[in-house]
Amino acid sequence: MLLELSGRTKYALMAMLELASIYDSGETLQIRQIAALQNIPDRYLEQLLATLRRGGLISSERGKKGGYLLSRPPWKITLLEIVNCMEGGDPAENNEDESVSVRAISDVWQTVKKAADDVLEKNSLQDLLEKRNYLEQPVTMYYI
Repeated sequence: MLLELSGRTKYALMAMLELASIYDSGETLQIRQIAALQNIPDRYLEQLLATLRRGGLISSERGKKGGYLLSRPPWKITLLEIVNCMEGGDPAENNEDESVSVRAISDVWQTVKKAADDVLEKNSLQDLLEKRNYLEQPVTMYYI
């Protein structure tokens, strides 16, 4: 598949899921807690969280009970916001010097990207959390 999330974005989504899972409690999570829950190296996670904080998706609290928390409820954060925060915007380039073939390919690729963006825009962090929770449920097997 040509459309894949970078490892950076996958890890950011995993960290955001952990923050979403505790959102209702009003508590924070420290880097080491998130790292342990999702098996992400601490130093790498620190960089990802800094990017998410600069993007306004999470905030941090200092002090003994400090840590990270979502800046908004998980149902108000779209997956597109998280992906764009981590990957940066992808401005459409329209270079008139390109061949007709390259422009045709670019047009189709922009259509594919728009479709992917539409799906990410329609799904919130809460939706992703609910999907994860559903997939974590044990599968009951019935034998006859």
